[in-house]
Amino acid sequence: MESAELTENQAETPDKEQKKSDLFNDIVEILETMLMSVFVVLLLFTYLIRPVTVDGRSMVPTLQNQDKLVMRRILYQPRQGDVVVVSNYAGHLLDNSGNVVESGSALNEILIKRVIAVAGQTVEVRTDEGLVYVDGKALDEPYTNEPTLTNDGAFNYPITIPEGYVFVMGDNRNHSTDSRSSYVGLISEDDILGNAFFRYCAVETDGSGKESVSFSTVGFIS
Repeated sequence: MESAELTENQAETPDKEQKKSDLFNDIVEILETMLMSVFVVLLLFTYLIRPVTVDGRSMVPTLQNQDKLVMRRILYQPRQGDVVVVSNYAGHLLDNSGNVVESGSALNEILIKRVIAVAGQTVEVRTDEGLVYVDGKALDEPYTNEPTLTNDGAFNYPITIPEGYVFVMGDNRNHSTDSRSSYVGLISEDDILGNAFFRYCAVETDGSGKESVSFSTVGFIS
């Protein structure tokens, strides 16, 4: 009887060891999956998309101060009408020959603006009409807060946008420092950090000026 019991115990040992081995392998697989997920998320937010917070009211009514956005970064080619995030460490103007020159001044800030014209297009700001013309046609701009009544004197219009640059403006037309100003001027495509295309947390204001966070107006930016 004792010999038989010993044989059974010996037979159980490989099963226990196998279970321990299987458990260890499962834990290793879980850890590998977790590490891979963390790596993918880091890669995603480092090279593909990035969260952005709006600072200021130059894009009202499309965007409010402190709205939370998602910006796509890689392989982005600017298009007319896109909302873009740009670095402004130099203002770019045009000399009398139409060559790009630095203005010598800048806001030294990260800006969120709308692309009004890209390379090859001709822009004209007509403050007497409150309109912006691109390639001779007045833009239909339902996203603006009010007619375009200000011109900060950076250019003598009309101007044709040189290769590698874009012309940007804020939707809050008369309260935005943008390509109309020598502090900003034309934006080099190299200075475009990405396209802000999705809002995941919005800030709303009531009649008294109070702000409240809302998730009811999230969605793609147009």
